Amino acid sequence: MITNERSVSTPVSHTFSGVTLLITHYNRSQSLQRLLTTFAGLGCHFEAIVVSDDGSRAEHQALLAELQHQYGYQLITTPQNRGLGHNLNKGQDAVQTRYTLYVQEDFVPKPLFVQRLHESLALMEQNPSLDIVRYYAYRLYPYRKPYADGFSEMQFRPWGLKYFKVHYYSDHPHLRRQSFQQKFGRYAEGLAGDKTEYQMSISFLRRKGKGLFYDDFKALFEQKNDAVEPSTMQRAVLAQSDNPFITVIRDVYRQIKFNYDIQFRR
Repeated sequence: MITNERSVSTPVSHTFSGVTLLITHYNRSQSLQRLLTTFAGLGCHFEAIVVSDDGSRAEHQALLAELQHQYGYQLITTPQNRGLGHNLNKGQDAVQTRYTLYVQEDFVPKPLFVQRLHESLALMEQNPSLDIVRYYAYRLYPYRKPYADGFSEMQFRPWGLKYFKVHYYSDHPHLRRQSFQQKFGRYAEGLAGDKTEYQMSISFLRRKGKGLFYDDFKALFEQKNDAVEPSTMQRAVLAQSDNPFITVIRDVYRQIKFNYDIQFRR
């Protein structure tokens, strides 16, 4: 469990039994320290914490060991970098609780998240058909129906024109059930991180996953990358270009590809 260091004011304690905080890590140990310190400052106590490291450099391994002693997490390592899919799989294999709160190391929870985590756990307990609750995104999921407590139920429309409907699942912070991998399969290994995420998104949709999305998604987490510990995700230049011509071609291509993969991919 996370334990709080001495401070002038002691935060209200929030115990999340049945929840493991799973953090994937690669060469950003200071970011990991910030994430754990913030959770501790918010008074969060989880049944377990698992940090899955993807073969970080020696200088980060030293801080990982120090933080493990301070926060008591289970550290799952590998002798060499094997990619996001492998890192997620070996981390999830170590989880023994009914729920997993998955957060990458470069995110920071905001105070409002604590109450929303309580609420989303209650919603998942009330509705066994829910597989996931999402807390962050780069944009609103396009098709939603109001559900409860500021959450909306994501609704997948097979022929909806907004192609980013495919991101029903996302590697951004979310809560999921222990049965997640039994239902949707393991993460694809040996691929770039964005392709690993995409394949899980397709699997999630093909197997009729259901989930909630917090509408005010910028209110719960902040993603922080800086020059000292920049993002480790690399994307193709064309995938991010703002050129109008490229944007139109890219959007049409994605619409066709996504619908094909969801309908026909095996």
